[in-house]
Amino acid sequence: MSGSVEATAGRLATERSRPTPLTTYQKWLFFFLGVATFFEGYDLFALAQILPNLRADFGLSTAYAGVLVSITSVGNVLAYLIVYRADRWGRRRVLTITIAGYTIFSFLTALAPDVWTFAFLQLCARIFLLGEYAIAMVYAAEEFPADRRGMVIGVIQGCSGLGAIACVAVVPFLLATPLGWRTVYLAGTIPLVIIAIARRSLRETSRFSREAASGEAREVSFTRILRTPYRKRVFQMAAIWALTFVCTQNAVSFWKEFAMAERGFTDGQVGATLAFASLVSLPLLFVTGKMLDVIGRRRAAVLIFTISTISVLGSYTATSPWVISVALAGGVWGSGATLLVLNTFTTELFPTELRSEAFAWSNNLIARSIYLVSPLAVGLAAEEIGWGPAVAATAVFPLIALGMILTTLPETAGKELEETSSL
Repeated sequence: MSGSVEATAGRLATERSRPTPLTTYQKWLFFFLGVATFFEGYDLFALAQILPNLRADFGLSTAYAGVLVSITSVGNVLAYLIVYRADRWGRRRVLTITIAGYTIFSFLTALAPDVWTFAFLQLCARIFLLGEYAIAMVYAAEEFPADRRGMVIGVIQGCSGLGAIACVAVVPFLLATPLGWRTVYLAGTIPLVIIAIARRSLRETSRFSREAASGEAREVSFTRILRTPYRKRVFQMAAIWALTFVCTQNAVSFWKEFAMAERGFTDGQVGATLAFASLVSLPLLFVTGKMLDVIGRRRAAVLIFTISTISVLGSYTATSPWVISVALAGGVWGSGATLLVLNTFTTELFPTELRSEAFAWSNNLIARSIYLVSPLAVGLAAEEIGWGPAVAATAVFPLIALGMILTTLPETAGKELEETSSL
């Protein structure tokens, strides 16, 4: 009798340890969100890859490279105007708008006749791209089981890394075509047309549908969330996002400038090094989300933010090509893994009726507004002290962000959103 009881207990324990299976629709949604997020990585690395060529084509100085990155990054802030509407219009409608908008402006970027038109079109493209990215994360949080949420968000974030690898792999060849850097943006729009058609099978998230069916009128205004008890949490997340961006985003944007100007790399060597770094980091990024589910968000953050800091320092201070390559692999992984941690926390720490708005406020509006001035500051500093010291100095900021995570944010692993969002 006791043996039977023990066997039953063991079987139940085994079943509880197994991840919750995904439905057919969840598997399709998983794929759809991954493909959509692919272009966030592609676009970010596109500008970083073509920046020297763009400067040569339009006759820009080193300082103006920072100005250009800052101007296009304004779109990351203005994405707020789209993302926060998802708490009123619904996740599906907003995701559809962002996919269509990004496709149109990315295509138009390839036709830009001068640097100012390029900057404006990329600014607009970033509005829709970052909106698409944010809503994809909200979808991932709301539509998948609690015990697999970290894994799902991690794989979707990994697809962004896959987009970066694709960009790294094809850009050297695309730059050699008669259209040069313009081909990079033309090539990036083709798969998005397919995604825009496939979105017809996309459903509204179940949590938002239940919220809408409740019949309660939801005010959506610029300051609504600041009049709720979640105001403090918004500012905490915004500070963590901003501190992380100042390091990771600049490290990605300016590495090619550093490698070519201060380490003598050619276009081909840059492409090969980035391809190596991306190929090494991508498998790690795909399993990082699972790590968040297994050891928890806070412990994972310690590992991820520490490695990211060390890697950025190595990427911009080392002289050996092999050391640079290994450090860059850690930096590429870290740039995605830190975002994974913050995406997970941001989507888990707010209720359904405020989730998109909280993401828009903390990520797009506040954090990216603060980040806007950093490429300009780094570009100006680089003219005086070089790209290496200028970017390496930003490596302290992820450590400050980590300190805030450990002192202000609760552990959310394995908990339902209704529990993680409670104050």
